[in-house]
Amino acid sequence: MGAMATSTSISESPDAPNSLSRLVRSDFWFLDGNIVIVAGDAAFKVHRGQLERHSEVFNDLFSVPQPEDAERLDGCLWVELYDRPSDVFYFLSALYDGLYFNTPRADDFAAIAGVLRLSTKYLVEVLRQRCLTRLSLDWPSTLAGWDQREHEATDSLGRYTPRESCPHPILLIELALDLDIPSVLPAAFYDLARYGPSKILAGAPLPPLAIDHFVTHHTDFTLNSYPYSGFSPGTHTNFETNTVTLSRANLHRTLLGREHIQLFMSTFISRELQSRPPSPSCLFQHDTPTPSQPCHESFYFIMLNVLRSVGGIACGRDADVLFTLVQAMEMLSRTDFSDGMKMCGLRMCAGCKREFAEVAVKAREQAWEALPVWFGLSELEVGEGVYVGL
Repeated sequence: MGAMATSTSISESPDAPNSLSRLVRSDFWFLDGNIVIVAGDAAFKVHRGQLERHSEVFNDLFSVPQPEDAERLDGCLWVELYDRPSDVFYFLSALYDGLYFNTPRADDFAAIAGVLRLSTKYLVEVLRQRCLTRLSLDWPSTLAGWDQREHEATDSLGRYTPRESCPHPILLIELALDLDIPSVLPAAFYDLARYGPSKILAGAPLPPLAIDHFVTHHTDFTLNSYPYSGFSPGTHTNFETNTVTLSRANLHRTLLGREHIQLFMSTFISRELQSRPPSPSCLFQHDTPTPSQPCHESFYFIMLNVLRSVGGIACGRDADVLFTLVQAMEMLSRTDFSDGMKMCGLRMCAGCKREFAEVAVKAREQAWEALPVWFGLSELEVGEGVYVGL
């Protein structure tokens, strides 16, 4: 423990060392506070009891007897935390004001990450679990959860805007690797792999951090001069461009997983569309001179549209096998195709539709289960990313 500072000057506390004269008083500065937390160039005057009540670490820390002549700030003992000022700000906000997420927003991620880092470090399990629950909604471990997430990222006009509700996946990957949260990594790497290679390589913009902006505005403090950057070895932070990029190993992991996804989809197209036999119960199997011609033509039509999506015409989702398979199934019931004269649906019989829908559902399940292997997160064998069929 040691001394504290204010946003103007430490000279208000004559016993304070000169090295703390640059401290900035944060919004968490209670007149009746009895402990000052110092993080970087920010100071927080709060209540020992509030910290001790929620954290065994702080309880043990504050129980250490201090000498009578210990330096004080604003009349209080002080303790320095080697954490980012923004993390401390969000952590204290959660302790004092609660942690609530009414509507999912990508802008929430900075607060979630900060609270999760410090609630893990200082053993505040209630806040930690609340953060993990929120992350599991954005980055689910089940296919049903992923489908719900994608549904919520699509508005009533059909516009897909995932970055409004969920942060960039590289930010999540950085956090999950740093704190060892493996359950969210398959969904995060899959989300990232849906970008083109150039966008994957470009990285993600750093989220805005209100307390860091406040501190840098009042001092010459900079993130890259602070001893704790908060980013894991799995990523690289460029403070000049304010971006986070993947390490070479994780870039390779992402691009390799992307290749597995595309291989899986191309194998599915070859087996289940291009070379697909009609159902044994096909309504048109006895037609002459070409048995099951309407169903063959319908499968060919679906294949062309799937290839358009896989080829990148559906911008931003050319490696989204889960979405592509949903699109393929939706074509079975659509009635907005044109035969050159009127709007109509596919002429495929009910039996062929039913069987194709079954294999498409099964393929989505196989793809989801294979994600950990495709991205090098598991050693299980699942056919090297190749669709294995029913």
